[in-house]
Amino acid sequence: MNTTLKKLKKGVLLTLAAVLTTAFAYSQSNCSKFYPIEEGTAFQYTNYNKKGKIEGTVDYTISKVTAEGSATNATYDMKYLDKKGKDLFETNFNILCENGMVRIDYKSLFPSQMMQQYTEMGLEMDITGTDIELPNDLSVGQELPDANLTVAMNMGGIKMNTVVDQTNRKVEKKERVTVEAGTFDCFLVTETSISKTMGMTIEMETKLWLAEGVGMVKQESYKKNGALTSRMELTKFDK
Repeated sequence: MNTTLKKLKKGVLLTLAAVLTTAFAYSQSNCSKFYPIEEGTAFQYTNYNKKGKIEGTVDYTISKVTAEGSATNATYDMKYLDKKGKDLFETNFNILCENGMVRIDYKSLFPSQMMQQYTEMGLEMDITGTDIELPNDLSVGQELPDANLTVAMNMGGIKMNTVVDQTNRKVEKKERVTVEAGTFDCFLVTETSISKTMGMTIEMETKLWLAEGVGMVKQESYKKNGALTSRMELTKFDK
């Protein structure tokens, strides 16, 4: 049982790290400046470790877009591959754009594939939290709402809770950034991410570079002591 729970803990943290730190996508529509809202749009981010070596890729495709009154809802299909090209997991999640604000449904962030696997193992799961929000109009010094995701698990009376808090979200400055996909004028958004599970706490500082009409072009994560742990860059786009 301990081995199973350790695997669950690793899987949950990997999953939440992948989906929460890639919450900012790219392209522009009348509804959103920082998320694609057009069916068929496909793009890719590449993950690198602290030494600059490739750790994996995250591929997105927008499979469905629907109108709900004054709001637009888009379904993102997501595939996470490791450095050897092995499919680690696939899932989809929804974003809602309305009145100049984009919201990501926190419940849809947890992979359905993993949910099914855990259910078959006899695992009970309860997911709560707050939606991730990003306004269209960003400005230097602007503070953004906090976000939270809590996953409570119970397997045969043994419980495991995983909590991820995204706090201190702020637009720090504007600067030009160059990645494999090109050079962009960006807003730099910083935040603190705290993950807690099975007595273990991981606190990271994250930097996100967002460009109007493009969205996230780069993301870096740091330990509390300022040491770089990973980065993510936009590497492919097909619209």
